[in-house]
Amino acid sequence: MTRPMTGPEERLAAMGLTVPDVPAPVASYVPAVRTGDLVLTSGQLPMRMGELITTGKVGGEVTAEEAYACAQQCALNAIAAVKAEIGDLSRVARVVKVVAYVASTPDFTGQPGVANGASELLGEVFGDAGRHARAAVGVPVLPLDAPVEVEITVEVSDAPGGAAAGV
Repeated sequence: MTRPMTGPEERLAAMGLTVPDVPAPVASYVPAVRTGDLVLTSGQLPMRMGELITTGKVGGEVTAEEAYACAQQCALNAIAAVKAEIGDLSRVARVVKVVAYVASTPDFTGQPGVANGASELLGEVFGDAGRHARAAVGVPVLPLDAPVEVEITVEVSDAPGGAAAGV
């Protein structure tokens, strides 16, 4: 028997998550831009219902576990920005690249583990199409004293039910 096909939003629902509203930009930019078959998101902060879920530096006031959850929220917000740009998440053919910025203390070296919060969520939501290239970068400070910021680049297909539909 074949497994029923589920789309990205059904996979999110199975995890107890929904696509949030796109967070309002904190400066002069748009949440996402499409060029050709690519959608690039602006850096997304760990905003939930209009507020940061935590502030501070990872390795200081923020634990690696809290930062992992922040990276997940950033990825959810990036997914929301992509959906607002293309309308239907089943049009995502591939997550191409993820960049995670982690505001951390000078001695914290666990940025890749924090970035896994975003990477693992994208993998669960988009299946094999969620496997991506990535950078995890430690920085001294992020906007609004956020501990994590994530941007993603996705490839989209012209029709719903693209490569990611049956993954």
